[in-house]
Amino acid sequence: MTTNLSTQTATHRLISWNLLPGLLLAASGFLLFGVHWRPGGYLVLAAALVAAAIVNRALAKDLLLIAAGLGIISLVQINTDISWEHMIIMGIALGAAVLVPYLTSRFVYRDHAIRFPVATGQRWTKVEWWYLIAVVVLGWILLPVYMIPTDVYQNWPAATAPDEIARLFLGTNALGIWDELFFICTCFTLLRRHFPDWQANLIQAVLFTSFLWELGFHAWGPLLIFPFALVQGWIFKQTKSLSYIVSVHLLFDFVLFLVLLHAHNPEWLAIFLY
Repeated sequence: MTTNLSTQTATHRLISWNLLPGLLLAASGFLLFGVHWRPGGYLVLAAALVAAAIVNRALAKDLLLIAAGLGIISLVQINTDISWEHMIIMGIALGAAVLVPYLTSRFVYRDHAIRFPVATGQRWTKVEWWYLIAVVVLGWILLPVYMIPTDVYQNWPAATAPDEIARLFLGTNALGIWDELFFICTCFTLLRRHFPDWQANLIQAVLFTSFLWELGFHAWGPLLIFPFALVQGWIFKQTKSLSYIVSVHLLFDFVLFLVLLHAHNPEWLAIFLY
């Protein structure tokens, strides 16, 4: 009994000390993307790694993977430009931000911490199917009210030609998939190894929200994105299914795509309440 209590106390203390690097990591994401202050963001990110190295070497190794991803993303312009040149450059950076942590974990650290579980072999429950419908309904209600009165939709280009519409559709969907690969399957998964689930989820949600703020979800967008990021993390914890959280995200992004078309061309898709 005494041994178990001692072990629990030591674990609790370790988690408490881990919190400082975690908070610094979240702050670095906010500075890098939320307010786009790169020098400050890099300094705080470096401080997070130093603090982690002092308190917990294993944490430092995993935070280094997240930091590598964040650093790669910060090297390119994060915006909604749908020109092929920008989409290719941004796509390469986002792809590297996922691949570098994964390959480093797999072949340098020689562990399988980062996984992308698609075929889990488990059927979705009725509740999960109903939630997919609820996501579409919530998106249909909330997104026009958020994007049109605030003029946030102006942060996306007006797509009218068929090729522009196709690129807008491709961009919104590809980014939605990437969000889940990086913020949930990579960041959240790595953070869960060192923090209670709720703390890991809060940290990844700050990173998730900060990135999408820079992308263009301004005004009161964080009030939508932060809860969405938290729920996505919670769902992934419960289902352990990348395919499910990607389905949720893509359905929401499909409604976003329709709202953007409607907002720039009000005579199109007059299916929204606003």
